[in-house]
Amino acid sequence: MVLTRWDGLRYALHAALMAPLLLLVLGAFGMAGQSLGPDPVETLLRELGWWAITLLVAGLAVTPLRQWLKQAPLLRLRRPLGLWAFAYAVLHFTVYLVLDRQLAWGEVLKDLSKRPYIMVGFAAVLLLLPLAATSTTWAMRKLGRRWQKLHRLAYATAILGLVHFLLQVKKDLREPLLYAAALAALLGWRLWKQRQRAKAR
Repeated sequence: MVLTRWDGLRYALHAALMAPLLLLVLGAFGMAGQSLGPDPVETLLRELGWWAITLLVAGLAVTPLRQWLKQAPLLRLRRPLGLWAFAYAVLHFTVYLVLDRQLAWGEVLKDLSKRPYIMVGFAAVLLLLPLAATSTTWAMRKLGRRWQKLHRLAYATAILGLVHFLLQVKKDLREPLLYAAALAALLGWRLWKQRQRAKAR
């Protein structure tokens, strides 16, 4: 099998996106000089959540970037971005369930009913499940055009992730608003392209 430079870039991307997780694991065990600080659970929740929303938005930016640069192979980077966004989101939710709430399901149910941001975050994780499950080439071929319709859920997932982020921030809204601006631009681009295609028809 001959590897292209895009294959090399894809493998490098996988390695790069694994690195933050490895540092968090090292920090959890106090190894290699890494530390999670005085509140390890909060650090894990914050860092895992940040990577999840960042990679969701980055994955949505691949298609417009491909068209702008006229580099079709860029689409090969969308899958690793999406899969790692899913991995970080699931780990974020797992840390909440296992380390923060220690699988006390009564407390979890109370949180879901009293804290809207947890309900929104849970919904985002649920939407990511079918996206991750159908991320294979086989699923793309099997579903055909339905695959594209299904994967439009990525926008809904990113919006829910952003709302989850916004509802937790109490004072400094600059970072979540920056993500909101990026997501609004990506959604606006998509709507503009749909109108362009409709006019062409």
